[in-house]
Amino acid sequence: MSLEYFFNPQSVAIVGASRKQGRVGYEILSAMKKSQFPGPVFPVNPSADNILDMKCYRDLKSIGQSVELVIIVVAAKFVSKVMQQCAEIGVKAVVIISSGFKESGPKGAAREKEVLRIARSANIRVIGPNCIGVIAPANKLNASFAGDMPKAGNIGYFSQSGSILAAIIDMAKDFDMGFSKLVSIGNKADVDELDVIKALGEDEDTKVIAGYLETIRDGDAFIRQAEQISRKKPILLLKSGVTEAGARAASSHTGRLAESENAYECIFERAGVIRCESIKAQFDYARAFAHEPCPAGQEVAVIANAGGAGIMATDAIERLKLSLATLSDDTISTLALSEELANVANISNPIDLLGDALASRYEIAIRATLNDANVDTVLVLLSPHAMTECEETAHAIVKVAKEIPNKPILACFLGASRVADAVEVLRKGRIPIYDSPESAVAAIRAMSTYSSWCKRPKRVVKLFSVNRRKAERVIERNVRKNNFELSEMATKEILQAYGFVIPRGDVANTAEQAVNIADQIGYPVALKVWSPEIIHKTDVGAVKIGLNTPQDVMDAFDLMMYRIPKKVPNVNIRGIVVEEMCGGGREVILGMSRDLRFGPLMMFGMGGKLVEILEDVAFYPAPLTADEAKEMLIRTQTYDLLTGARGEQGVDIDAIAEGLQRLSQLVTEFPQIKEIDINPFIVGPQGTTPIAVDAMMTLEQSNQ
Repeated sequence: MSLEYFFNPQSVAIVGASRKQGRVGYEILSAMKKSQFPGPVFPVNPSADNILDMKCYRDLKSIGQSVELVIIVVAAKFVSKVMQQCAEIGVKAVVIISSGFKESGPKGAAREKEVLRIARSANIRVIGPNCIGVIAPANKLNASFAGDMPKAGNIGYFSQSGSILAAIIDMAKDFDMGFSKLVSIGNKADVDELDVIKALGEDEDTKVIAGYLETIRDGDAFIRQAEQISRKKPILLLKSGVTEAGARAASSHTGRLAESENAYECIFERAGVIRCESIKAQFDYARAFAHEPCPAGQEVAVIANAGGAGIMATDAIERLKLSLATLSDDTISTLALSEELANVANISNPIDLLGDALASRYEIAIRATLNDANVDTVLVLLSPHAMTECEETAHAIVKVAKEIPNKPILACFLGASRVADAVEVLRKGRIPIYDSPESAVAAIRAMSTYSSWCKRPKRVVKLFSVNRRKAERVIERNVRKNNFELSEMATKEILQAYGFVIPRGDVANTAEQAVNIADQIGYPVALKVWSPEIIHKTDVGAVKIGLNTPQDVMDAFDLMMYRIPKKVPNVNIRGIVVEEMCGGGREVILGMSRDLRFGPLMMFGMGGKLVEILEDVAFYPAPLTADEAKEMLIRTQTYDLLTGARGEQGVDIDAIAEGLQRLSQLVTEFPQIKEIDINPFIVGPQGTTPIAVDAMMTLEQSNQ
């Protein structure tokens, strides 16, 4: 069932309407009356005959006619009884304002479960409990205690926090922002963020979807739903509660680095969701998306009457990886030949109109840049000098924007009282206006990023020819033995089945066995301790490399078996791996950590010791396309080292990307894999074969 009855009901009942000002039941009824809701409103209170000049009813049944939306504001212990009445009279939608449910503990959780049972048995949709209500300004519906009705507009907003929604509504007045729908989702017993995103995505009155979230109920469904809606409308989300320090006990590098912050960043990127770091940033972005078309590219033209403001904008453009547009010859000629601009302006980008620029000078420059094929977005800056025509310039911007509506134009008028009237002109003219060049450029970047995301080709995940049955046998064998921390050799056996090249080697339990293995594979060799308790092998001397003789191997074996138990008490050494030496390339790490909400998150970064020293890693949800795998590499700060910085030879980028894709296929096909690291994954120049030198894997015990 859609959410239409929440936003456009024909009748509303408020159960728990109060006669006392300041009570929630009174404020909601008062808000409904002030909003001039066109349909009947039924206050329900068995102790009152009349509230706010409206007839009051003892219960829902006594109303005697159908009610489409019911707002419940009674104590938590009475809510299930009211819900039963809703079921009996055929109510379609219920908003439960009352608190005292799962947010209050086990007893409240049981109440919430019972309410949901009644709702589902009667096919009733429920928003809340523990919320502040819903608002649909265009339909004159204010079924909330969030304050005065905001103005109507094209921004749909939902919030898991009622207090944040109330603050959003209040702050929006200063920005002259309008809303299509506003929803406080509270505990999300029934209607959750996915339901609201879908409803707003289908709503003709909504152009921009914005929201505040603390939790996401179903990560996989969120990705699918948000990705689908993002193709039609931008989704701007504030997400709090992401650090969760110490929330997981991870054994791999990937698991320890895959905090919720990283998880949400890559999930939002995959789904096309724009992450907002603050309410102000969300407002900045929302105004741009609500009133302007998305730019075709990243080329920005800056027009200013002050060099300092232009420089500030230029710095922000470079910092946020946008570009200053190269003005076409026609544009330069047009500006140079203009009587208004000739010999008084710096005709380059940024265009400096000088401090005495009047509105006419601005109009010429804005029109020329908007008509320039090299320009994707125009940013107009103004500082109020003595001769500046602030208000007239604002009118000029509005005028040209209406004449040339196919490109976004944003404005930043620096100052306060002297630009106040001009700012009002811009707001009424639906021109996004900002108080700093940096804020304006950040909004341009958000629009440009979203526009680029919308143009991405359809995702095509390549499936490699692998020996899935072999990997399955290795996993089943270990699960039967209750081995959920797989040995290095077992992990490599699985990786080999998925097309990875591994060094030749085997596990030794005595020094003599180690020498025999070394003799078979040839010198030099490396020795590595196999123990579930040892993650950072080099930190405790559990790796010896460059062993060239049998005596070197025996000495290294004996020394490791003697020293490591002293450094790591109660260590369980299951053997020592003897392998051929590998080198001649860059060490990187490929990994995966399975997030409880979003599933497998792939990781890439510099390998060896650097992975946790630098923490320069990129995450992305599996399965990966070839482009997504390469983008993971590009997003790291050390990418230049891989391509060959300062004359050094680069490595095979395509080989790393293929390794990520193969690993992505493995963890997608085997959901019982909880974590996996390949570290180091040594990759050489173009055409050489990368080698998985070391690896570890953890399985989910619940899947045994």
